[in-house]
Amino acid sequence: MSEKNSYEAGFGSDATQAPQRIVFITRKTSAKVTGAVGRQLMSYPHVVLREMFAFQILTIILVFIALLWDAPLEQLADPLLTPNPAKAPWYFLGLQELLHYFPPLVAGVVIPALIIIALVVIPYFHVNVAGAPIWSNARLRTLGIFVLVLTALLVSFGIYQAWTLIVPTVAIGGLAVISYFIPTGGGRFSDFLRSRALYWWVMTWFIVVAIVLTGVGTFFRGPGWSWVWPWR
Repeated sequence: MSEKNSYEAGFGSDATQAPQRIVFITRKTSAKVTGAVGRQLMSYPHVVLREMFAFQILTIILVFIALLWDAPLEQLADPLLTPNPAKAPWYFLGLQELLHYFPPLVAGVVIPALIIIALVVIPYFHVNVAGAPIWSNARLRTLGIFVLVLTALLVSFGIYQAWTLIVPTVAIGGLAVISYFIPTGGGRFSDFLRSRALYWWVMTWFIVVAIVLTGVGTFFRGPGWSWVWPWR
């Protein structure tokens, strides 16, 4: 016979203090485990007031911009006169720039679909949740995979002569590779690069590519989508 244990009925949810518990469940009660509730704030006034202030500041800024600069409106639409170049709204100029290099199926369907699928799928996988630096684990193998992917991207962009994609890819990828060879304590900027995780590099590359494509399509494309300098 094992030694007798004395049990005391009561409410408890801390397994470290009460590793052995007995729960009595009746028709009017149910088993319930409660945890520590952190500090809570009401949505009003804490959140609502902040949103109102942000909305008012944004409205003031937009009104101030509208007073200083006129909207870039063109003449009345004429079905007999097609503007050259016919540019999409600024938020679609990146895709229009891609259409200059890639086939319509790739630039208009495949690439946007891959971006949307990635945004949907990534939250369901623990992709570098800890945010560890890219070169923290299996450094040599990670470097090999990174260089292989970077080379594949540059080759695919080079086949289509998409230099507006090659330039930001070389810039961001080059910084990532350089951070591999930077020793510890090389400076504030060097330590910043060495401590960046993989998702930071991927997201930075995506943002820089989007900015470059939009900027080129806005300021450097003229008739026939040819390259023109903004001051000419």
